[in-house]
Amino acid sequence: MKPGWHYFGRKMDVSDFEWIMWFNTFRNHILFSLAGHVIFAKIFTLITPKHRSSIFGMYGGLAVLVTMGWTFMALVLSHCIILYSVAMVKRKWMCFVAGLITLASIKLEPYNSWQEALVTGSFDLQDVLFYGGCGFSIMRCMSFALENCEKKDGNFTLSDLLKYNFYLPFFFFGPVMTFDRYHVQANNMQLTRKDREMWNITTKALLHLGVILVVDIFFHYLYILTIPSDMKLVTKLSDWCLAGLAYSNLVYDWVKAAVMFGVVNTVATLDHLDPPQPPKCITMLYVFAETHFDRGINDWLCKYVYDYIGGNHDKIFKELLATFCTFAITTLWLGPCELVYIWSFFNCFGLNFELWVAKVFSLPPFSTIETAMGEAMSRRVRGVFNAANFWAIVLYNVLSLNSLEFAKLVGKRLIFKGFPVSTVSVLFVTYCGVQLVKERERQIALLEDPEPVKPVDGGKEKAE
Repeated sequence: MKPGWHYFGRKMDVSDFEWIMWFNTFRNHILFSLAGHVIFAKIFTLITPKHRSSIFGMYGGLAVLVTMGWTFMALVLSHCIILYSVAMVKRKWMCFVAGLITLASIKLEPYNSWQEALVTGSFDLQDVLFYGGCGFSIMRCMSFALENCEKKDGNFTLSDLLKYNFYLPFFFFGPVMTFDRYHVQANNMQLTRKDREMWNITTKALLHLGVILVVDIFFHYLYILTIPSDMKLVTKLSDWCLAGLAYSNLVYDWVKAAVMFGVVNTVATLDHLDPPQPPKCITMLYVFAETHFDRGINDWLCKYVYDYIGGNHDKIFKELLATFCTFAITTLWLGPCELVYIWSFFNCFGLNFELWVAKVFSLPPFSTIETAMGEAMSRRVRGVFNAANFWAIVLYNVLSLNSLEFAKLVGKRLIFKGFPVSTVSVLFVTYCGVQLVKERERQIALLEDPEPVKPVDGGKEKAE
């Protein structure tokens, strides 16, 4: 807690470093760099649209050099050159091994400390920019290498990799846009806008500004991020308060991801790119298959690991192997530690458990019973399981946002100490919410396809 609105006598919750960094402490620096990119990119896009991807890369590289110094630039370039050299061999397994070893070198001691020490100077954002810049660069280089393996004739050039990697809006904070998509869009010279596209961009920008103001108000009145760190206070709260607090923390994390990626995506859209969209709202989730908070990393993992190994995701053992490999890489990406191991295990289990349950209930007599009961009743029965699944998603992910102790306390209260009153009442409210979401999805599906479709719980996206 720090002094906030003096005239209202309110202190401010400053627990979330990322949000405070983006919209308070370094707001002007970030706005200056992004505004400079927009102006610079617009001018040269009008002058030389054929070379706009080169302009993006040059401006981004210059901004990184000025911000972090020549040693950091040399380190990133060394990562790019190493992975580019491996990409020329056109062996996917070699690209993966080289990429994961490079990623491990900035995530594991003592290699990460040694590389961080190479960056001279000292400022508040140095650690964040170092690990963000290096981490996202390596993921982009791996995407480039894997796409180069798919290229039938010849190879992509080192210049293509550098232009892709040093696109400033994505460089430090993401999201990751796979090379195949970026390369096509950045080199597209048919720069036309859809009807009302600029109006939509302006509307989204104003919406993000409004959300930022609302979150700032919440930080001065609803201390949902600080309260879970005080276990003495938390233990005195009612079951309903604990459930609401856990849910609110996940909603906030979604809002943060949606706004931070949304700001960057607005800039990318002005550059005639179609960046990864913000994640799906936590309130709309009831299956692990759609749970993620970073759609860029989610798309990267789905494309190169999860879908590549899992295929159609209908084989139990292939799905188990696909999810294990996906969460192994995710664990390395997040930084291996006890909390990340626990988070990965439970989300990997949840994703596989959904497939196991779906397999069991697709067999007689369950499939026969479901067919006989009709679509509406089937949706109600599925909603009961989805309500329980929703709280599994909340508990499995709140431990990574707050603490293991807080997640354990919420779980004990809702499952054991609060049973049956708190457990049933919370699940009933959640069930009603799930039914609203399912009805909305059904109506959208009917608008897109007039033929009735049976709702399917699942997808190709995975927890991230």
